[in-house]
Amino acid sequence: MNVHQPIPEIPIEEKDFFLMSNLRPKHTGLPMVVWVSNRGNARHDARVKVCRKPGDLIDVTDMAVVGIRPTPTLIEGSLDDASLKLVQDWIRLNEATLISYWNSELDSIDLGLALKKI
Repeated sequence: MNVHQPIPEIPIEEKDFFLMSNLRPKHTGLPMVVWVSNRGNARHDARVKVCRKPGDLIDVTDMAVVGIRPTPTLIEGSLDDASLKLVQDWIRLNEATLISYWNSELDSIDLGLALKKI
């Protein structure tokens, strides 16, 4: 007998990560993983989420949020000054690409091909 179980509803905060592309240090030149997303149903402007721990570790419980426009600005969480400056420089270098991805003009593969390493 084939019984279908309903799929449990995923909280909005967790759904956000299904809609995001994670970018590891080898692709960004940053010392940590960052996440970028399309606008979707967001009520906020374009931003990136930044893992606070260096390396390829993805820790969704320890991150900061950095807005892209009008200038890269720490919105939530904390980053040491050196890490924040690197993230801000990376955002400035890739602003047009990140905004195109935010606006769904690029898919994840196009994003990866267009991003520049810091």
